[in-house]
Amino acid sequence: MGDSSTAGNGDNHSPASPKLPIPGKRNILITSALPYVNNVPHLGNIIGSVLSADVFARYCRLRDYNIIYMCGTDEYGTATETKALEENCTPKQICDKYHAIHREVYKWFNISFDHFGRTSTPQQTEVCQAIFKKLWENNWLSENTMQQPYCETCKKFLADRLVEGNCPTPGCNYDSARGDQCEKCGKLLNPTELKDPRCKVCRNTPCIRDTDHLFLELPLLKDELEAYVNDLSVAGGWSQNAIHTTHAWLREGLKPRCITRDLKWGVPVPHEKYKDKVFYVWFDAPIGYVSITSCYTTEWEKWWKNPENVELYQFMGKDNVPFHTVIFPSTLLGTRENWTLMKTISVTEYLNYEAGKFSKSKGVGVFGNDAKETNIPVEVWRYYLLTNRPEVSDTLFSWVDLQSKLNSELLNNLGNFVNRVLSFIAKDLASGYGSIIPNPEGAESHPLTKALGEKVGNYVEEYIEAMEKVKLKQGLKIAMSISGEGNGYLQESQFWRLYKEDRPSCSIVMSTASGLVYLLACLLEPFMPSFSREVLKQLNFPPETKPSLSDDRGDIEKSKRPWHILPAGHKIGIPTPLFKELKDEEVEFYREKFAGSQADRNLKAETEARKITDQLHKAKISDANKKKERATKSSEAKAKGSASVEAEISISRLDIRVGLITRAQKHPDADSLYVEEIDVGEAQPRTVVSGLVKYIPLEEMQNRKVCVLCNLKPASMRGIKSQAMVLAASNSDHTKVELVEPPKDAAIGERVTFPGFDGKADDVLNPKKKVWETLQVDLHTNKELVACYKDLPLTTSVGVCKVTSISEGSIR
Repeated sequence: MGDSSTAGNGDNHSPASPKLPIPGKRNILITSALPYVNNVPHLGNIIGSVLSADVFARYCRLRDYNIIYMCGTDEYGTATETKALEENCTPKQICDKYHAIHREVYKWFNISFDHFGRTSTPQQTEVCQAIFKKLWENNWLSENTMQQPYCETCKKFLADRLVEGNCPTPGCNYDSARGDQCEKCGKLLNPTELKDPRCKVCRNTPCIRDTDHLFLELPLLKDELEAYVNDLSVAGGWSQNAIHTTHAWLREGLKPRCITRDLKWGVPVPHEKYKDKVFYVWFDAPIGYVSITSCYTTEWEKWWKNPENVELYQFMGKDNVPFHTVIFPSTLLGTRENWTLMKTISVTEYLNYEAGKFSKSKGVGVFGNDAKETNIPVEVWRYYLLTNRPEVSDTLFSWVDLQSKLNSELLNNLGNFVNRVLSFIAKDLASGYGSIIPNPEGAESHPLTKALGEKVGNYVEEYIEAMEKVKLKQGLKIAMSISGEGNGYLQESQFWRLYKEDRPSCSIVMSTASGLVYLLACLLEPFMPSFSREVLKQLNFPPETKPSLSDDRGDIEKSKRPWHILPAGHKIGIPTPLFKELKDEEVEFYREKFAGSQADRNLKAETEARKITDQLHKAKISDANKKKERATKSSEAKAKGSASVEAEISISRLDIRVGLITRAQKHPDADSLYVEEIDVGEAQPRTVVSGLVKYIPLEEMQNRKVCVLCNLKPASMRGIKSQAMVLAASNSDHTKVELVEPPKDAAIGERVTFPGFDGKADDVLNPKKKVWETLQVDLHTNKELVACYKDLPLTTSVGVCKVTSISEGSIR
């Protein structure tokens, strides 16, 4: 059920030579809707296209199918020009900026593209213009004069997204509908249909002028399109929402569709009369799938013009359906070339956020970069989004629901099962198996185990059936059911009693349970690849191990006998907990943090920044006054013949540095203490003893950046000399403690400073002068979780130091 081939995780993972279709194998071309580059993707975008496609791509690799997954940023069109106007830069600069942001977000989410490209490339121009010329030669295009809004103030025709107004659809009346589509009801529009239209740039009412454009004659292609839809929607198992939307378009009657726009940023139209126009983004964007593949391999036609040997699967949100089931296939049919047309389309409804809708344009919801900054692991985000995937109706993201699914399903079900099994096997031979998988001799005749094998085998077959039909949420649910069966199996077997009373039966149970752990790593890899990698690591498999569910390797049959999945005698690694509880106060913190729109949050951040600036200004004035006062007192002291004065107790006397815990372990003689080795930028790490066992799990102490007070006098704690102190914050009743953390990019050994205080730190604080005790009472966390001395943040060159969730706590 696995081999040592290279697994594809994260960003582009193209092999040395691009993959091409292989005769006799199942060749699958996967695309996800090209995300537009006018903003950071939010969680609704991510589950609607790239994450869903990634799960299916990973599943196909498990099954040993020959697949490529293509995606990239959609970069041409009005929205880019609009964003460039907002940010006072060129469209290309906007595209470069947001392409990089999208790439980083998807890399963090472990999206395994074979190639992630973009549409503003020479290849896009070449492929797009070639398709246009074929349509022109075959007489599928017409010329017509259309009326378009013209802004007298801006002196230009307004493309659809540069016009806003009231939606004309009865019962909708949304007051911010765009000229191409109403975001509320989803209706596709023309700008002239809007009620009370206004220019998005200057807000003035535009006039209507005539302008010549080119149209794709969809009515002439209707019969061919209907034959394609009727055939492939059944053979490809299209999702019901895709079928419903497509048939609604066909029932209403197809109309000629304009394919050109009065813009500068786009693919130029290769026609003398229309050389000052570009292709409308809906026409050129789907062609981006083809051009991005051509950037991946010069032999792209072996994928895109090979319908006999290649299956095309496409993933998107419901608002993209007509472009992929009506317009794009009509375009390809009209070229009269042998294109690989879409076989299967998987469409999601909307994922809503708390009380409203995710919205890129309004900045409402949790965005990809937000998720990255929460400290909630990526596998939790992937799991929650996929269990909540809006496959047949809109679903709701809520922080309380995320907490519930993490704590009950991941932590208490899945994580508990894996840790329970591996921890027992890892125990020494007096109470476990010394980390060695036991021999399952007699498993075939062990009734409880044999019944479990049959049940698990059926689950695996159901899993494959669901995943082949792209029922991703059902596939995930089935996989998690195996974890539930595993927990039930452990309880019913009472393995802890068997170990003492019937060691052979206990060996059968633990061998079987460890096989289920490996099987779960395989089945859940498409959904939570980082979870699977960690489980394989704890099972002591090499990092390059690739989970497999291949028919040719007999993996499906093996799942019916889980006691044979891992060989007896295999030595496992070190078990550690896989998930961490999400607490109520953390949920409240995130709900508050991500309330409102991005604009609201930015305003709040700017207000806080101004507040800190004011505090710094006051601190500098205060410090200057103190220096004057000290100078006056010094003169007076000298006049009186005093030899010297003791240095003032100032926060600058503390030597606080950014440190990295390179190793942490329990104190051999004290249950409540950790002993850490901490790199603080010196030749040798410092040994530090901390009383944090009760509050912070050992695994969370490893390889972690912390703030370290380095000039306390060393003190012996239960036989071990502590050479520094780690700063931590506690709540009011001291029931919760969290480490004060510097920014992740802070340099190890960098001194943590307090704006306005620039003095040299003492070499060693004199304990008799109570310097630390005097200053410590003013160290605390504020409402924004920033660690402060009075009102001044603990500051590094790359930002301030913070805690995870304890606001207004004390630091010691």
